[in-house]
Amino acid sequence: MRELRYLFALLVGSKRKYVDPSRAVEILKDAFKSNDSQQQDVSEFTHKLLDWLEDAFQIKAEEERDGEKPKNPMVELFYGRFLAVGVLEGKKFENTEMFGQYPLQVNGFKDLHECLEAAMIEGEIESLHSENSAKSGQEHWFTELPPVLTFELSRFEFNQALGRPEKIHNKLEFPPILYLDRYMHKNREITRIKRDEIKRLKEYLTVLQQRLERYLSYGSGPKRFPLVDVLQYALEFASSKPVCTSPVDDLGASAPASGTLPAQSSPSTIEQQGPSSSDVPSTSPVQRSVIHKPFTQSRIPPDLPMHPAPRHITEEELSVLEGCLHRWRTEVENDTRDLQESISRIHRTIELMYSDKTMVQVPYRLHAVLVHEGQANAGHYWAYIYDHHQNRWMKYNDISVTKSTWEELERDSFGGYRNASAYCLMYINDKEQYLIQEEFNKETGQILVGMDTLPSDLRDYVKEDNKRFEKELEEWDAELAQKAQQEKLLSQIPRAPAPSPAPVQAGEPEYLEQPSRTDLSKHLKEDSVQAINKAIAEQEDRGPEAIMDTAIKLEYTRLLKLAQEDPPPECDYRLRHAIVYFIQNQAPKKIIERTLLEQFGDHNLSFDERCRNIMKVAQAKLEMIKPDEVNMEEYERWHQDYRNFRETTMFLMVGLEFFQKKSYMEALLYLIYAYQNNKELLSKGPYRGHDEELISHYRRECLLKLNEHAAALFESGDDQEVNNGLIIMNELIVPCLPLLLVDEMEEKDIVAVEDMRNRWCSYLGQEMEPNLQEKLTDFLPKLLDCSTEIKGFNDPPKLPSYSTHELCERYARIMLSLSRTPADGR
Repeated sequence: MRELRYLFALLVGSKRKYVDPSRAVEILKDAFKSNDSQQQDVSEFTHKLLDWLEDAFQIKAEEERDGEKPKNPMVELFYGRFLAVGVLEGKKFENTEMFGQYPLQVNGFKDLHECLEAAMIEGEIESLHSENSAKSGQEHWFTELPPVLTFELSRFEFNQALGRPEKIHNKLEFPPILYLDRYMHKNREITRIKRDEIKRLKEYLTVLQQRLERYLSYGSGPKRFPLVDVLQYALEFASSKPVCTSPVDDLGASAPASGTLPAQSSPSTIEQQGPSSSDVPSTSPVQRSVIHKPFTQSRIPPDLPMHPAPRHITEEELSVLEGCLHRWRTEVENDTRDLQESISRIHRTIELMYSDKTMVQVPYRLHAVLVHEGQANAGHYWAYIYDHHQNRWMKYNDISVTKSTWEELERDSFGGYRNASAYCLMYINDKEQYLIQEEFNKETGQILVGMDTLPSDLRDYVKEDNKRFEKELEEWDAELAQKAQQEKLLSQIPRAPAPSPAPVQAGEPEYLEQPSRTDLSKHLKEDSVQAINKAIAEQEDRGPEAIMDTAIKLEYTRLLKLAQEDPPPECDYRLRHAIVYFIQNQAPKKIIERTLLEQFGDHNLSFDERCRNIMKVAQAKLEMIKPDEVNMEEYERWHQDYRNFRETTMFLMVGLEFFQKKSYMEALLYLIYAYQNNKELLSKGPYRGHDEELISHYRRECLLKLNEHAAALFESGDDQEVNNGLIIMNELIVPCLPLLLVDEMEEKDIVAVEDMRNRWCSYLGQEMEPNLQEKLTDFLPKLLDCSTEIKGFNDPPKLPSYSTHELCERYARIMLSLSRTPADGR
């Protein structure tokens, strides 16, 4: 009890980021240890905790009582009473029972009221109101509700066929305000009347729904259709006009004038010829063609309509039929609409059955929701608790406490989404304000907050712990300062000169190895020279300034054309020049102009007299730009974004190259940084980065393939391979899961996470060695952690050095290879 008091006091007043509950937990583990050493579920643990606290408070209360009956705060807060009224083997009975956590079945119900209705009635309820029935049944009626009402949702059931427990993931809705009047003993008569009325309405509702179903699924065969559509189709058929065509007509147009298949004679011609005197069929070619008909016997009948339509129907018949079908269709539409409206009215009547003033006098407000994600034998727990002073929900997930919303709570708690669902609901009496109201100082009347709400002994304890924490911080700061001083001294020690690096070859990328943007790559220098030569050819007799202006215009025109083109994925012109990137992302004109001046003012252009003169003009113009003309901070931001874009391209390119080599562990780290950097770029504009879906697809594929590899290692049973598989999971897969879960719009990522988790949860029902079972039990809570808090990763991998030409070439090569590879659902 003492350790629990200390624990809750630290939660109120500690300066630490989180409080370590280990001492209290160890005491509870020893106190609750079961004889069979089996793991207890959270509901069983909560039962034992409440019982244990009740006993502890009872001992304390009996020690301090002064002639009065001792009051136990646990009983007063968490325990209520209900009256069980029923019939057992024809005999009526009434029993009053105390309850703490009220158990509710989840399977087969859609909301909390349905669960409560089922829990309050057991057996044949008709037997309770009849004198001569021998059937058994009972009703529960609350006679006294606790200030804190806890519902235990039974989301686990034992699968007899598989011989193991399974979690029920069905969706179950619960309201933020729960009115319990219908379950109170004082309202039993009116509740029974309303229940009978609801039963009658539901029976009538079933009849109406069956009638509606006959209209919506009409027919006697395996396929059914809405009757209104059937009548419409019949009307359309009756109104259709037959359009006939003869294949002979088509054939006659292309048949030769003379051949083995002459045209058929008309009936009148045949009649005129008549039979011969010997009554033997004529052997003339015309008659043979009539008798021997290999073509006409296999072709479509000449009078077959092009689409279904009546062969023979008079205008009078059509008029009568259309009138009937129109009338019947209208009647069916009206009947269907009336049935649907009646069903809606009955649903609404049932929903409002308990909404009258007399049945909304016992409101309970949802205060806390305890959530479990995972399967029956493993998972992760967290809680939502309502902050009544700030009027918002808070999410308590291990050491992470974050603001939340009712929408997030619904998503994680109702069930049916991601294997996460509530297993315990805590409601508080909305009329008992002392449960949530602020405390006041009796002398000053001021609100008590934080440490002031604690008794003096706990306040002293927390103050001492805060002092220890401050001392720990001072020691930590001193240790860091000492390390920094040591590193500084080491850096001042003279060292042997390092071997001179190899000379940088022409073509090293200016945005990767060299700090200055003006250290141009080979192709960029060539672009400048080409623009200068074109300008000289156009204005040979002009001075350097005019030639430079013309060269800049020519270069800008070239880059603008590249920016406006729609190239295939393997040709990304943004990689060729920063200005293409700037134009596509609508950079300010001044940024583009200064970038062009820097290109032509670069010292690498000083290799001949003409270029040197132009370089000097450009440098002079750069010096003439006033600080208020170009915002240099903005200028630097644009160039930094471009450097980030190229770096992201490098991460993506190298990651994809590793992926194609099936080096998934190496590929994953590059793709993670590519995705994160790219996401940051795209947040500034749609053309700032690369295709997010492409990177997401290959990042996801890496994780799935590594997960399968790790699972295969685990299945091997070999200690070393099992450990290697768990290392892959703990160091690569698990840290990446929050990256996939943080964006709920990425449904494919969420499905992939569920696939990976289900792969490991499938081992729970299998027989395995005890050491494997122990490792699996330790690992699964990490895998099933539903937190979206992103963990830190190692430093980004070192990128190789490429010239712009090499970068564009390798990027094109990898993107082309992807276009030839099946997308696997991408």
